[in-house]
Amino acid sequence: MLKNNWLTLWFVFFLLGISSEANAQLGFSHEIGAIAGPVAFQSDYGVRHDFKTNAGNTGIGIGIIHYINFSYTAECDCYNPETYFNDHFKLRSELSYNKTEFDHFGKWVAADRTSLEADQLRAMKGESAVTNIGMQLEYFPLSIRDFTARIGSLGPFVSLGAQFSYYNTKANSTMGPLGTPLTTYPKYLTPTDNRPYGFSSESGTVWSIVSSVGSRYKLAPLSDLMIDLRLQYYFSDWVDGLKPNPDLYKENKANDWLVWLNVGYIYYLQ
Repeated sequence: MLKNNWLTLWFVFFLLGISSEANAQLGFSHEIGAIAGPVAFQSDYGVRHDFKTNAGNTGIGIGIIHYINFSYTAECDCYNPETYFNDHFKLRSELSYNKTEFDHFGKWVAADRTSLEADQLRAMKGESAVTNIGMQLEYFPLSIRDFTARIGSLGPFVSLGAQFSYYNTKANSTMGPLGTPLTTYPKYLTPTDNRPYGFSSESGTVWSIVSSVGSRYKLAPLSDLMIDLRLQYYFSDWVDGLKPNPDLYKENKANDWLVWLNVGYIYYLQ
């Protein structure tokens, strides 16, 4: 299964490469870059809308990105015919990786709670590593041509796209193997989605919707700095390795999602 998942990822990446080559033949220019920054993973660990949970279950993400720039043709060092689309949109491809470690935070693991259940939650740990590949269409409300022409200018943008992800998640406890009443909080012992428990150490694939808002800063004629705040919503609740049975535990309301604040450097290929 692992081999098949990686073959799928590389096949998609190969198709993106073919698309980039075809676009080069049509006269578009290209940009490449790298991004990195903190990831806040909104998971089933901890308490919903709790600051300690949101601040504690954080990780790091890195990635490489590629842009198709419709406004400029590198081959002739000239602009393409001016249209609204050419001057306000770019197509972004991305291969990224993020990893987050999980703990339970909030009132149920407060120091004044001394029950076995509180001890079980405090002892429960998780980890999720996710590799993403996909595309976003970025919209620049200001002119891309004007931004490119002025050093020190800002180019704000918003984007929307989709990604295909391979995740590897683990759930364990410092009290011993999970899956027994001695080590596992009761609601995680209930079967969920054809799994024997409400937790799982597994690998799998999932689709997600990605949306972001950010801005570029024109650093030099052929390079930009970028800051980007991303929301990524997965079409699965198993990416973090936890899913209490939603028929019994109504607080389990949403699939997994994350917020990623990244900074990046982008270079224009000539």
